[in-house]
Order: sequence, then structure tokens, then C-alpha cells
Amino acid sequence: MSREVLQVQMFGSFAMRYQGKIITNEGRTSESQFTYLMQLVLHHAEDGISRDSVEEIIFGDRELEDIHHATRSVIYNAKKKLKASPLPDVDYMKLTKGILRWTPDIAVEEDAAIMEETAALADTETDPVKKKDLYLKACYLYTGEFLSNQIGMLWVAQEARRYRNIFCHCVESAVELLRSMDDYMEMETLGRYAAKLQPLADWEVVTMEAMVAMGRYNDAVQFYDDTLDLYFRSEGIRPSQRLLKLLNQLGNQMDHQYALLDDIQQQLEVEQGQVATGGFLCSYPVFQGVYQMVRRMMERGGQSIYLMLCTVVDSKGNIMRAGPLLDELTIRLKESICHSVRHSDAVCRYGKGQYLVLLINTSSEDCDIVQRRINEHFIIGSQRTGIRYHVNIVVWNNLRGKVDS
Repeated sequence: MSREVLQVQMFGSFAMRYQGKIITNEGRTSESQFTYLMQLVLHHAEDGISRDSVEEIIFGDRELEDIHHATRSVIYNAKKKLKASPLPDVDYMKLTKGILRWTPDIAVEEDAAIMEETAALADTETDPVKKKDLYLKACYLYTGEFLSNQIGMLWVAQEARRYRNIFCHCVESAVELLRSMDDYMEMETLGRYAAKLQPLADWEVVTMEAMVAMGRYNDAVQFYDDTLDLYFRSEGIRPSQRLLKLLNQLGNQMDHQYALLDDIQQQLEVEQGQVATGGFLCSYPVFQGVYQMVRRMMERGGQSIYLMLCTVVDSKGNIMRAGPLLDELTIRLKESICHSVRHSDAVCRYGKGQYLVLLINTSSEDCDIVQRRINEHFIIGSQRTGIRYHVNIVVWNNLRGKVDS
């Protein structure tokens, strides 16, 4: 009998395809037992899987009078379903001596198994070019978390972690080889792919390194800002110290082409995304630079400068949980602040529902006035949500005064 090929997708969502036709995929709760059984049998198609493992995963802690009989019923129903599918009519799986095995009459091509085999081949390959190609192939075979919709199951979580580690190893190994070959275009592509599959895993530094190496400094600067905006604005979290350190190190490597001072000054004066009135809205790294520069200038100028943190709170004064309402209020908070501070004051988003404001050449009384202005713009009608304010005076010798409201 000729060996037919059944294509099995484990990365991302589960699917079985035969001759281009989908046999089953996730989504129907009534077919969960069939789906779980096929995932287990096909993932262990080479060596089989014990009946005890199948029963534990399919039935969990359910108390059954005859669990072995229940297992045979699930297998029987699965065979009926497969027989009605485009698959050839064979004995699809056999349970012998406590081990359930998939039939050798239908060959299985599982994306996870192919990815793992490719990574193993790359590890043993001695030719650098072939080694690089194998690592890249393994990386692009990984199209998502292993059975991402069922990550709550213990065996799935364990396998997902294992394949995630294989993917990280392949990306790191491929990057090292691409760097040695000066193939920065492929390195940039791989960095973007890895960051898309594993957000917040610091893969963005690979893309920026490639941009810097190719001399695409403007793109690198924009990518730097976009990356930190993703962390701070979209995800509402602070980037890891490792990512910030690596990005800043790469930023320091950027050398611009020679230019006339007038041209440089013209570029410096372009304020992206700024409005004619209101505060200077910037990303956190820019805000940090402004803060540090202003703090140094205080040595000579003796200006009074305050740092204000504005946080959206609910009717009870508690920090609001993430959700559509908080997203809406965060936007309103930004607009309220920008309309309430002066043109020389710096503003940046720190997280969801939080903004930092650097009030330059002001006083404690002026801070109170700014807070009242923000409230006037922010609070509409009988709105019960509000803003909590924390204010520190910025002092060069690190002595800080605090005003909370």
C-alpha cells in the first residue's frame, strides 16, 4: 500500500490536512475529545503514547466506572470520523500492550517535529552556510506557540516551553552566523519575525543592530522610538534594562554623514507630531534626556522645576484595571495635560493611565494651578473617575521635596 502523507499543524492552532483538504481544526467543543486524541496520537506518531497518558489528558479528574472502556469508545468514534474523511480507509490507530500508535500506512508530517529535526541537523552541520540556512529554516518553521489555544493543559505547556527554547536557540545561532557573514538584510528580517512571534522578548535589538550595521540611521532612530512606544504606550510596561542598554549602545554607534550646520539645525528643529500649543509631547527616552539635561542646567540657572505624575483612578481612588474605559481615559488624560501646561513643559506617557510632566521654571502654587486646569479638561459632567497627582521638586543634589494630592 502506498504511503499517504497527513500534514499536521501544531504551531498556533491545530489542524490536519490531507491532499489540501482540512480534516479537522480547533473550534468545536463537541469534538474536543477527538481533537485531544488526534493531537496526542499524531504528536507521538513515531513511538506511540501510553493509554494512561491519553486517559489522564482526555478525562482529567473525572470519575468513570470503566475508564478503559471510555477510552476505547473515544478511539472507536475517532476512527469512524476519520473513515468519513478524505483519508484512505485503513486501521488508523491501534492500542496494544497499553500503547496507542498511529498507523504506519499514513505518513505524518508534523510542523513541530520537522522544526525540531531541522534544528538538530543545524547543530551538527559543519559548513557555515548550510548551518545558517538550516537554522533559518527552523526559525521560519516556528509559526507560533505550540497549540496556543490549549496552553492551559500541562503537557501542552511543557511542549510549548520546549519548542520556544528551540526557537530562541535557532534565532541566536542564526544571528551569530549572519553577523559573521555581514548578512544584515537577512538579520533584520529575522529580528522582525522573532519579535512578531515573541513580543516583549527583546528580539527588537537584532533588527536595530542590523539597521545600524547597514548605516540606515534614520530608520534605526525611528525603530528605536517605535519599539519603546510599543512597550510604554501599547503594552503599558517598562522595557527590560537589557533591551534599553543594548538599544542605547547601538544608538551610540550611529554616525551621521557630514552636513552643514544650517542643515543639521533645520533637522533638529523639526518636531514630529507636535501641535502649535501645549506641552512638548515626547517618548520616555526623550523625556529622560530632557529631565537629565534640565537638572544639570539648574546648577547655574537656579530655576525651580517640578516632576509631576498623573494617574487615572476610579471613584474610590484606586488605580483602574486595564480595559476599554482606561484606554479612553488615558487618551483624554494626555489631551487634558497638553492643553493645561505651557509650551516649554515636557510630557510623556509612562504606562496605561499614567503621564509624566516636567514643569520648568515654576512654583508649588503653579503646580496646583496646573492640576486644577487638567481636572477641568478631564472631568466631564458627573464623571466619577479622577486623577491622582504626585509631585516632586527636581533638585541637583538629589534632595527631593514631595507634594501628593
